[in-house]
Amino acid sequence: MSLVGKLVSEVEISTPAHRFYRFFRDQIFQIPNISPKLIQKIKIQDGDWSKHGHGSFKIWNYTIDGRTEVVKERVEFDDKKLEVKVIGLEGDVFKHYKTFNGTYQFVPKGPNLTSVIFILEYEKLHDGPPYPHKYHDAMSDLAKDIESYLK
Repeated sequence: MSLVGKLVSEVEISTPAHRFYRFFRDQIFQIPNISPKLIQKIKIQDGDWSKHGHGSFKIWNYTIDGRTEVVKERVEFDDKKLEVKVIGLEGDVFKHYKTFNGTYQFVPKGPNLTSVIFILEYEKLHDGPPYPHKYHDAMSDLAKDIESYLK
């Protein structure tokens, strides 16, 4: 059994790619209001929301499968590719995974149509932990909540 894995999926949303990407870049602090069942709190570490750009650190409090968890991550933005990379640094997921990184890529498909590609790359600590499908599904759920908000 491989300890290193990658989950990839895609969903279409009816929001322009650039607008969706800009939300992640400039308005991420609104997520607890948009998706409160999933995300309860996001705290920026050593800074403020006006300067939370490339390389910033955030601590996310979220609920998944009825359990509250916390993760600290660093974010990287690629304005040309319309891509957001989230590098996991510490938190509950690291009880089971050595590495845990997510990517949202926003691909324009039309004036008001975007393909959102979700990539979750991970390395398990050992053979025991399950594949992180629930986290991958949460990435998709979050995108759908944001889409509803942006309409």
